[in-house]
Amino acid sequence: MNQPSFSSRRILRPVSPWFIAFSLLCALLVNLMPLGRAFWLPDWLALVLCFWCVREPLRVGMGTAFALGIVMDVGYGSLMGQHALAYVLLAYAATTFSRRILWFGPLRQSLHVLPMLVGAQTVMLLVRLVADAEFPGLIYFAGALIATLLWYPVGILLLLPQYRPEEKDENRPI
Repeated sequence: MNQPSFSSRRILRPVSPWFIAFSLLCALLVNLMPLGRAFWLPDWLALVLCFWCVREPLRVGMGTAFALGIVMDVGYGSLMGQHALAYVLLAYAATTFSRRILWFGPLRQSLHVLPMLVGAQTVMLLVRLVADAEFPGLIYFAGALIATLLWYPVGILLLLPQYRPEEKDENRPI
């Protein structure tokens, strides 16, 4: 059995809006888990949000990003609007470049996603610095680098329910 990938030539089923909502909710809950905010933990919600904004820009966009950002701000107890602003800018960039990103393979896709995730973290850092927080150092961006490395496996996981089984029907040309 072949493993599904971004470059598979198989026809995908349309994505269910319920599955998109479920995956975003799961990413939100993983972000809100009390694991401590270690520097190496990726922002799972930003990664899944970016994925769906690239794959389904008409279903997931800046409104969804804003609402999820407000929930993250309340959940973290951080400065109100910090995550919302970062996620809206991330969603804008992802929807703007979605057609371009989808032309590439997984490695080049992740190279396109890296500046978007680093940019979202930079926006959050700038909001914190304006509010008189201390600069945490460049290690702060390690989460974005790890999220970029997870782009391919997370993409396979999120696309898995859309793949049709490889059944050959000799009466159909496709």
